[in-house]
Amino acid sequence: MTQQSIRRWAWIHKWSSLVCTVFMLLLCLTGLPLIFSHEIHDWLGDHIVTPDIQHNGTMASMDSLVATAKKQNPGFVPLYMYRDDDEPLQWTISMAKTTDATSGFKYVVMDARTAKVLGEPPAEEGFMYIVFKLHVDMFAGLPGMLFLGLMGFLLVIAIISGVVLYAPFMRKLAFGEIRHQRGEKLKRLDIHNMLGIVTLSWFLVVGATGVINAWSDLLVKYWQFDQMSQMIAPYKNLPPPTQFASLQQSLEVAQKAEPAMQLGFIAFPGTAYTSQHHYGIFMRGDSPLTKRLFKPVLIDAQTATLTDSRPLPWYLVALLVSQPLHFGDYGGMSLKWIWAVLDVLSIIVLWTGLKLWWKKRRQYLPVTSKRPILHKAIS
Repeated sequence: MTQQSIRRWAWIHKWSSLVCTVFMLLLCLTGLPLIFSHEIHDWLGDHIVTPDIQHNGTMASMDSLVATAKKQNPGFVPLYMYRDDDEPLQWTISMAKTTDATSGFKYVVMDARTAKVLGEPPAEEGFMYIVFKLHVDMFAGLPGMLFLGLMGFLLVIAIISGVVLYAPFMRKLAFGEIRHQRGEKLKRLDIHNMLGIVTLSWFLVVGATGVINAWSDLLVKYWQFDQMSQMIAPYKNLPPPTQFASLQQSLEVAQKAEPAMQLGFIAFPGTAYTSQHHYGIFMRGDSPLTKRLFKPVLIDAQTATLTDSRPLPWYLVALLVSQPLHFGDYGGMSLKWIWAVLDVLSIIVLWTGLKLWWKKRRQYLPVTSKRPILHKAIS
C-alpha cells in the first residue's frame, strides 16, 4: 500500500475504534456473565428444580396449565408459553396486565405433569437482569438497541481496517513477536496487534451477530408487516374474539399440520408473534440446528382450525442463527469457557488500544503551565 492509503486506513481504524471502544468494553464486560447465565442463576438460587415424583400418566393439558397460571395471578393475561431444554418437564408462562405491556412481567414455572405451580422466578430485578439490560439496550429500549447495533457496526469496520493495517506491518515481524527491548509503547502495540489477530474471527462473528440481534425488534415488526399481515388478511376487519377455543386442541391441530416437528413455544393472541385472532404455535426441528429454527402455525383462537403456516423469511432465520453464535450456548460448557477466554482477550485488546491512543495523544499535547490552558479554555 502507498503511504496515503495507509494513512487513510489508519484514520478509519482510529476513529471507528475510538467511537465504539467504551461501549464495546461495556458489552464485553456484561457479556462475560451472560455466557454463564444458567450457571449463575443456579448459584443465585433463581433456578427452579423439577421435583422428582412418580408419574406414569399423561402430561397435564395446556388448558389446565394456563388456568392455573391465571388463578395464580388474577388480572394478568398469558403472553408466551415455553420450556427450557434443560427442564423438559417444566412449562414457563410469561404474563402481564396487557398483551402489549413493556414492563410489569411475571413468570410462572409449572410442572408439565401435574399443572402445579413450582415457583415464580424474579422478573425485572436482580444482578443478572441489570447485566442483561445493560448488554441489550442500556435501559434505553429500542433506541438503546439500535445505538449498540451502530457501535457493533463500527467495531466490524475497526476490525477490517485493523487487518488491512496489520498485513504490511507483519512483513517486518514474525507472527506473535513482541518487542520487549524497544520500549513500553512498542511492547503495548505488539500485544494489542497480536491479541487482535488471535481474537479476529471470534470478535468479527460476535460483532456481526450482535448487530443482527440489535435489529431484532425491527425485524419482527417487518415480519408482521410483510408475512403476518398476509397470513391474517381474512381477519383484518373482525373484532377481537371474546371466547377462546381449547389451547390443547389448537396444539393438536398444529402438530397434525407439522408432524415431523415438535413444539417450540406458544404466542397467545394479541402478542407480537401472532394476531389478536390466533394462537401462534411455533414448531421446530430436533437437530442441533433445526431446533433453533421455528415455523409459525397460526390456529384460529375461536375455532381451533388451521389458518396458515409458512417458513420464516431469511432475515428471521439469520436472527435465530445469530443468537447462539453470539452467546456461545450451543456447544456445552467447553464452548462457554472458550467464549469466556476470547471475551477476556477482547477486553485486553480494547483496553490496550485505548491506552495506545491516550499515550499518543498526550505526546502531542503542548507542554505549558496550567494557567495558560485554563485561560485559553475560558476565552
